[in-house]
Amino acid sequence: MPTAAPTERADAARNRRKVLGAAEELFATRGVAAVSMDDVAAAAGVGKGTLYRRFGDKSGLASALLDEREAQLQQEMLGGPPPLGPGAPPEERLAAFVDAYLGFVVAHLDLVAMSQTASPGARLRTGSHRLWVHHCRLLLADAGAPDADLRAEALLAALAAEQVRYWVRDEGRALPDVRDALVRLARLLTQGR
Repeated sequence: MPTAAPTERADAARNRRKVLGAAEELFATRGVAAVSMDDVAAAAGVGKGTLYRRFGDKSGLASALLDEREAQLQQEMLGGPPPLGPGAPPEERLAAFVDAYLGFVVAHLDLVAMSQTASPGARLRTGSHRLWVHHCRLLLADAGAPDADLRAEALLAALAAEQVRYWVRDEGRALPDVRDALVRLARLLTQGR
């Protein structure tokens, strides 16, 4: 007989909200790199042990902050209006996904980068990455593209925060140019060659 998932205690939920609120404010005002876990614990008024047990490290905290934002993008992608949502041709949906996901990465660049580079392969092990790959793979397959799995992974590698940060911050490329190039890449990947 299945059992319901355990519910979070009220005090634990309250502490979680306090920690996430404090982290979001500190990251926004001081930058992700300049904030320590000790800073977050002090600002949230919780013990360091509580913080580390709940989030593990700063990358776990970054991932928790990104969860809600990722869920919104996922909702739009799975049930929103076309072309990002269902109802448009696969090549249009893939181009819209690239545009929306790039916007998400850029809006939260330092947090996404931290969550994706916390350990070797961290980006590839998240549930959201698996959803992005699955979505891209399905759209590529629907468009008749060969090697949809490989093409989906290659496209998402180009959208990795570390890569985007390099293009925009280190090379100084204009974001609209990066966006246009990645959308063109997505369209090329849908072709059956």
